[in-house]
Amino acid sequence: MNKGLDGKVGVVIMAKKKSRFTEDMIPVQAINNGMILLNSQEKVTGVKIQPRNIFILDFETQNSMLSNLKNMYNQIDYEFWLVVADRPVDISVYLSQLQLLYNQEQNPAVRKLIAEDINKGHSFMNNNVVDTEYFILFKERDLDKIQKRIRNLINGLSAAGLTARQTSNEDLRVILDNFLNGGRTTEFGTVVTTQWVLQWI
Repeated sequence: MNKGLDGKVGVVIMAKKKSRFTEDMIPVQAINNGMILLNSQEKVTGVKIQPRNIFILDFETQNSMLSNLKNMYNQIDYEFWLVVADRPVDISVYLSQLQLLYNQEQNPAVRKLIAEDINKGHSFMNNNVVDTEYFILFKERDLDKIQKRIRNLINGLSAAGLTARQTSNEDLRVILDNFLNGGRTTEFGTVVTTQWVLQWI
């Protein structure tokens, strides 16, 4: 009997080729409407939270915000993930505008100030300055439940003095890219547990 041939039905059995790429092990079909569609037809989505430095606020305001955040978290009755991601700051357009302004300016004192700003900008880019972004993500199949959860998260965070919005397609691509590429190709960095992605499988 020939190897790889099923004699009963005469079908050649093809060996499955294992992929070298992590992306092929992640069950993601698409990213649409601010949601990651999984092979199971479940959707991963959530909210992006605008950072706020509460330590510059007075003590009572800090306590109030923390108390409201605790109440919001205690009302969540489903599994969710807190994800923190670093996105590189792209100031190349701003630097180009500064360079144009520098070339047009005649006053030596103003040119010096603009040149200093240009140098600071290049320093930021060379030192990999990043914006830190914060997300609350969850997995759900039903669209009505998804919208209700997003509304509740946004309202709960608003009560705690924080601004949030539903994740965009770009937000979700950045999170996946951070995890899958380990920061090597994009130089992004993400704090995310392996368990978070493996739970999709």
